[in-house]
Amino acid sequence: MRTIQFREAICEAMSEEMRHDESIYLMGEEVAEYNGAYKASKGMLAEFGEKRVIDTPIAELGFTGIAVGSAMNGCRPIVEYMTFNFCLVGIDQIINNAAKMRQMTGGQFNVPIVFRGPTASAGQLGATHSQALENWFANTPGLKVVVPSTPYDAKGLLKSAIRDNDPVIFMESEQMYGDKGEVPDGEYTIPLGVADVKREGTDVTIVSFGKIIKEAFIAADELAKEGISCEIIDLRTVRPMDNEAILKSVKKTNRLVILEEAWPFASISSEITYIVQEQAFDFLDAPIQRITTADTPAPYSPVLLKDWLPNAADVVKAVKKVMYK
Repeated sequence: MRTIQFREAICEAMSEEMRHDESIYLMGEEVAEYNGAYKASKGMLAEFGEKRVIDTPIAELGFTGIAVGSAMNGCRPIVEYMTFNFCLVGIDQIINNAAKMRQMTGGQFNVPIVFRGPTASAGQLGATHSQALENWFANTPGLKVVVPSTPYDAKGLLKSAIRDNDPVIFMESEQMYGDKGEVPDGEYTIPLGVADVKREGTDVTIVSFGKIIKEAFIAADELAKEGISCEIIDLRTVRPMDNEAILKSVKKTNRLVILEEAWPFASISSEITYIVQEQAFDFLDAPIQRITTADTPAPYSPVLLKDWLPNAADVVKAVKKVMYK
């Protein structure tokens, strides 16, 4: 199986779908002439032309609204934000228009649209460029929210998102675009709402998603040296969430640690904790532990940023706590 970069997997998914369906187009800042801010649309302007790969002004409110309107009229747009921090300018269009249109029109209109771009921190970019907003969108009925962690998952999930007849928030990471992974040559898709057991284990379940899951693998390797077997579940889609996969694993390991790159209050980990205590309380041998960023805006200082972000040492500490070690 060939090895390609995360950005190439994203580009392949979009290009393959655009070849099959002329109603699909890509728009966003620098997606065309510059081949994408992170080169995730490299070569697409040359193949599909300026009517289907469209550079926009720095005006998220405007081009988000245009995309939603076009989706209501037969197109299937892909909207790229340079980061999801910038989509906050157009969040009214996403939440009050795209997410609600099917219900508000009694099913007369659906909005087949993908909003994609980087989420969470990417180094020293400051507080306004380092926010993980998955839980914001997951809190909105009418939106699906996808956060892949590997090139293989990214391609298969993005193809499914583009084919979906409802709005999908597809969140990537600036720090993952250069990541390499195995991706098959042939056609494949991954259904939305299905988690993946990335690592089998028996002693404790670690649930995570997105780029921060890398810290779980580092921690699991360290814990294995001490005889602790970790099962790692990658949610891949945070809405709809694969509750059954989480519950099945917890009923096997009897312990749960949740790792998330977001603020703690009203987080995805909070929702998972509620689901598990409601449906698998009697299987728990220890209180659930969650690991998040500190409950402050992201610092710029590299020293403070290191402490602000969750890391493998935090995961090791949380696992040992649920193991009473």
